[in-house]
Amino acid sequence: MPSPQEILTELKKVKYPGFTRDIVSFGLVKDIEVGHSGVTVMLSAPSASPEIVDRIVEEIRKTVAAMPGVPGVKVEVERAAPAAPRMAAPAKSPVPGVSRIVAVASGKGGVGKSTVAVNLTLAMAALGRRVGLMDADVYGPSVAMMVGQDRDLGAKVTPERRIVPIERFGIRYVSMALFIGEQTPVIWRGPMVTKLETEFLFNVEWGQLDCLVLDLPPGTGDAQLTITQRVALDGGVIVTTPQQIALLDVRRGVAMFNEVGTPVLGVIENMSYYICRKCGHRHEIFAHGGGRQMAEEMNLPFLGEIPIVRELREGGDTASPIVVTMPDHPVSVAFKSIAAKVLESVERRS
Repeated sequence: MPSPQEILTELKKVKYPGFTRDIVSFGLVKDIEVGHSGVTVMLSAPSASPEIVDRIVEEIRKTVAAMPGVPGVKVEVERAAPAAPRMAAPAKSPVPGVSRIVAVASGKGGVGKSTVAVNLTLAMAALGRRVGLMDADVYGPSVAMMVGQDRDLGAKVTPERRIVPIERFGIRYVSMALFIGEQTPVIWRGPMVTKLETEFLFNVEWGQLDCLVLDLPPGTGDAQLTITQRVALDGGVIVTTPQQIALLDVRRGVAMFNEVGTPVLGVIENMSYYICRKCGHRHEIFAHGGGRQMAEEMNLPFLGEIPIVRELREGGDTASPIVVTMPDHPVSVAFKSIAAKVLESVERRS
């Protein structure tokens, strides 16, 4: 009879469906018991769909049963414990004049979330909607750089001390970058960040908007939870890149929205592939298709994929977003298709 360690080593050959990583590195194998009657493998996969769990269980049985000296194999699946009773959640407030609110989030930084949020907002405007954009990333505000601002004017306030958003390319936006210099770091503790985000939501003269897009900070920390708990969101969009290190954090973003009762409208795969300008060949630098596979595994809509193109990067650096400057570019068309899906989803849900 093989030892538990030998069985664990053998189980590293079992891949998680749709990924190159194995179930052991994903932390799904909780325990292995070896007895006279055979081997028992304890499996924990609370967030996986029943179909995925069944496939993993079958592969475990085949793999362990093929080892010499194993008379039988039993797989026990650990079920999620019943959720503890929750305290009553604070009432969520609507933003006056705003019909729909959509949050764009990512489980980690560096996936191009702000680039997606900016161009998604502009794509909604191109579809004829009145749209606003709130840059909720206080420590690293980038929306102002991507869409531009007039430094001479600065941020304005009304006589009632309400913030007047900047208008660019047919959208209204507000960002921390409007209140600080380019070289000024934001060294604030959590309560100050929370207060500013509340001001951006409820003390801005947004006017009448069909949709307000929130560009959330990366991750699932205090700032993100504050927004998702205080404002009545119509849905959340998750941005990821194809590689597995980014996809692992998608689960955290989805869990955050589920925790606060916000429907997840779907997943966008950014930096999906690159087409060489010289040879015309397609290069999948960060792999490809991981976002779609993750969406299918978690029973979420896959909204679309955005390739790596120089025009998209240059547009963000020069305050000339690709959706505005090159409306017929394939990337612009992709953003408009995603925007149409998001708008249709929130309108259908309402």
